[in-house]
Amino acid sequence: MPPARRSPAGAQVPAHRSTYEKWKPPQAGRATALHAGAWWLWALGLATAASRTTNPLLLGLLVGVAGYVVAARRTDAPWARSYGAFLKLGLFVIGLRLLFSVLLGSPLPGTHPLFTLPEIPLPAWAQGIRFGGRVTAEQLVFAFYDGLKLATLLVCVGAANALANPARLLKSLPAALYEAGVAVVVAMTFAPNMVADVVRLRTARRLRGRPTGGVKAILQIGLPVLEGALERSVAIAASMDARGYGRTAEVPPAVRHTTNALTLGGLIGMCAGTYGLLAAQGAAYGLPVLGVGAALAVAGLRLGGRRSVRTRYRPDRWGPRAWLVAGSGAAVAALLIHAGSVDPAALHPGVVPLAAPTLPLWPTAAILIGLLPAFVAPVPPKEASQ
Repeated sequence: MPPARRSPAGAQVPAHRSTYEKWKPPQAGRATALHAGAWWLWALGLATAASRTTNPLLLGLLVGVAGYVVAARRTDAPWARSYGAFLKLGLFVIGLRLLFSVLLGSPLPGTHPLFTLPEIPLPAWAQGIRFGGRVTAEQLVFAFYDGLKLATLLVCVGAANALANPARLLKSLPAALYEAGVAVVVAMTFAPNMVADVVRLRTARRLRGRPTGGVKAILQIGLPVLEGALERSVAIAASMDARGYGRTAEVPPAVRHTTNALTLGGLIGMCAGTYGLLAAQGAAYGLPVLGVGAALAVAGLRLGGRRSVRTRYRPDRWGPRAWLVAGSGAAVAALLIHAGSVDPAALHPGVVPLAAPTLPLWPTAAILIGLLPAFVAPVPPKEASQ
């Protein structure tokens, strides 16, 4: 056994680290923090997978995977507390979708009537729309599947919002997108900060023995929250102006026009390619169009970066752990897209006639790949957000 080395301070340091110590997730810090873009790519991969299925068991598994990773790797930062709000928003979306299905009906045929609402006659210009009438089990199940898919998409976005530091994500944006990125980041941090303000005010009222529910309490909490949001917006605007937000360097008109053409053409190509990938018959041309659009967009962004005269202090590194996190989300999306072409019935359980959904084996295993960030991403320190 090799002798132990001594550190400069005199403490003994093991000569060799075990395999577990070598691959153990480090504590997140300024140098070891995971790239914020990796969290967004992972979450968008899960969202893409959710868009390919209406199986409630697979959608519930996606929500569980996202929730487990958030519970394992989120910090105490204000934006990390917004995950619960996205869960409640998802439940609200499901309830709203069911309510619309009950009130407005559905063209879906059904043989299991549950109840019948009084049907209100509508004018001729609203032909095709029904208000009230018979409600069947088939249309409610279809509405629940549809609402659950949308709720899962929201939960995936909420997971990215809870895990990725928006300020570090802003640092990683291309120079051409800096100004738009600032606006997006300010908008993204608005909701989490409002949630944190509401929690703080409710806690203060509870400690003073005042009610925290009811219309009167909501009004008394809402006004200070809106006042704080307005003051924060004014402070952010002053800070952005002091730091030179909106100031750009002069570039030749030809470069500016070329940048606009490349960026616009690239975005149109990426939209068309993404639509082709999501459509049932467009998978053949979707990938090449998406690749060409991405190349044009990257060229436009690099050329547009000449207008920015800012420097980047301590840019975040895209390391192996970021590749693993982003790759796990991409793998989940790719495998679910492939499963949709191989066995579409497993991903879309029947509604007419009603059939109990089953849990397909290998799509389930593919979704579980999304748990990888919970084991490879750096562990956030408890005091990281303070």
